Amino acid sequence: MSGFFEELKRRKVYRVAIAYAVGSWALAQGLAQVLPVFDISNSVIRVVIALLLIGFPVALVLAWVFDVTPQGIKATPTIAASGAHRRRNVMMLVATGVIISAAAGFFLLPRASARKIDKSIAVLPFENLSDEKGNAYFADGIQDDILTNLSKIGDLKVISRTSVMPYRGHTSNIREIAKTLGVSSVLEGSVRREGNRVRVNVQLINANNDEHLWANNYDRDLTDVFAIQTDLAREIAGALQAKLSPTEKAQMERKPTENGEAYLAFLQAHTLFFQSMEDLEKLKQAEQLYERAIQLDPKFALAFARWSQLESWLVHSFERTAERRQKARTLAQQALQLQPDLPEAHLAMGFSLYYGDNDFEGALKEFEIAQRGLPNEAEGYLALGSIQRRMGKWPESNASLEKAAILNPKDSWVLQNLALSYATLRDFGAANKTIDRGLKVSPDNLGLWEIKAKLAVAEKGDLSVSEKAFQAAKSIPMNDETKLRIAGGRVDVFLLERKYQEALQEAESLSDGLLSGIPQALCGKYYLIGFARKALHDEAGARAALLKAKDLVEVLLKQSSDSPDLHIQLAKVLAYLGEKDAALTEARRATEILPESKDAFGGPEITEGVAEVYATVGENARAIELLEGLLSRPSPVTVALLKLSPAWDPLRKDPRFQALIDKYGAKV
Repeated sequence: MSGFFEELKRRKVYRVAIAYAVGSWALAQGLAQVLPVFDISNSVIRVVIALLLIGFPVALVLAWVFDVTPQGIKATPTIAASGAHRRRNVMMLVATGVIISAAAGFFLLPRASARKIDKSIAVLPFENLSDEKGNAYFADGIQDDILTNLSKIGDLKVISRTSVMPYRGHTSNIREIAKTLGVSSVLEGSVRREGNRVRVNVQLINANNDEHLWANNYDRDLTDVFAIQTDLAREIAGALQAKLSPTEKAQMERKPTENGEAYLAFLQAHTLFFQSMEDLEKLKQAEQLYERAIQLDPKFALAFARWSQLESWLVHSFERTAERRQKARTLAQQALQLQPDLPEAHLAMGFSLYYGDNDFEGALKEFEIAQRGLPNEAEGYLALGSIQRRMGKWPESNASLEKAAILNPKDSWVLQNLALSYATLRDFGAANKTIDRGLKVSPDNLGLWEIKAKLAVAEKGDLSVSEKAFQAAKSIPMNDETKLRIAGGRVDVFLLERKYQEALQEAESLSDGLLSGIPQALCGKYYLIGFARKALHDEAGARAALLKAKDLVEVLLKQSSDSPDLHIQLAKVLAYLGEKDAALTEARRATEILPESKDAFGGPEITEGVAEVYATVGENARAIELLEGLLSRPSPVTVALLKLSPAWDPLRKDPRFQALIDKYGAKV
């Protein structure tokens, strides 16, 4: 045995073993630091370590056989010994190398799996400890601003506000919450505000083992609240070993306003806006609060940006007027003038171009700038995905929407949008999986059930899922909006079932008073009544309802003359009134405003409406031509819908229509 160790020393195997171990360790450490920067899987490090361990016995054998001399690499001279002795030494050398590698692998590989820190976090709603419970908005505002700061750090994964708000006063344990949200760490906190003094308590928890990674208390004046938020974001980034770029650091340290009262008005407006997006009255209250924030601080760029975004939302969802569109644009421009690099200002300008002008190219550029400044903000990815699909960039759009869903896993709106994209591509498997993801998290969500029912109809003409949706809706708290949506859904299903009397009764039961806040829905009510009465051969009743619908939509068009949806709605009404030329004129106007060449997502819906107008006025050939085009590219039109919907009854006896059904039905 002593001869073996003497040979190791003579052949300099010790030196090679030490050099190999040091070099391998340095390489593994370097990779552990570098690979995560490029988002390369941690498994790559494990593979490299495995290869280095396998190479260790090989290196020992090579060191035994060869020597490095001034004249180059040469075979190590052998000393006189029997062949059996030499073979025994080589076998011992190989065995020693294998044993050392195996032992090292036993300890190193499991640790290599855990080397990379999971830099993901959810910031739970902060508890309001103020004596005045009305200060809850302040606690929400602190939480939201911390989230915004963290979302600017590209090296983190930060769950969006919508997904964490359901955990206010959570009873679930931290591990369950983290698992649901897909994060490794959770920030809890409380806020107490008394006059101009603010106290914030926070603790960062490792969700895997409930270990407290870090905790701190802050007791400051109201004017120092931004310093608290900046310190918090910096401390969290440090605890999670997230890298901060100079730009990210500068963004976090910038105060949005020096005026405490302006900040409080902004927080109230922001809370109303994002918690009441379907409540017009509360949104108008938010308008007033944003205006007050700007009056108190005319240089409050963030308030200008968020106010602009609110105006764009009102244009999109409630009041598409020229005044609101101009207001949204002006506010976004003012935000950019005050702070050209503010990501939220670019987001606001993007929404103004998107919702206000249908300028998708311009909106995309603004959203891309905003996303670079807010790399962890789900809202930015949702906006990007929405624009990309309108430009026909379906793979990019789906990737953006999937990213938004990862950052906002409990937000049903993101999943609804993603499912609609898959449905437009007629990938019903992916669409249904997406909706089921949402229902797993939110089993009573009306929007998810609504889309699930529509998917079943579009894919297979299956109306049974609609009944399941109506049953699920019974457990949902009913407000006026919910009642209207459910009633509208029932009307649609009755029409598909050709139960015209039931559809008529349901439509007529919808109160004009409730619908008055949604003028386009009020017009839709009378259009449906007219359609049902016409199917029941009540020509006089149908005409009266359709004339009422015509009057309503013409009033809306005076306010929003460039709305393609309103023009196509008027075209359908005119078609059923027998005003063929006027109907076709309105249909052409709708396609001029929003052609498919401009909008690959919304454009096909307009084309479908135009086809329905042609079918209604007896232009079968043109209607069938448009339908064939829609079936050959991404659109909401499917063979199942063509078979089922009474809108296409005027084409049923046309052999060209049946040939179309047969052709594309065979492909399905």
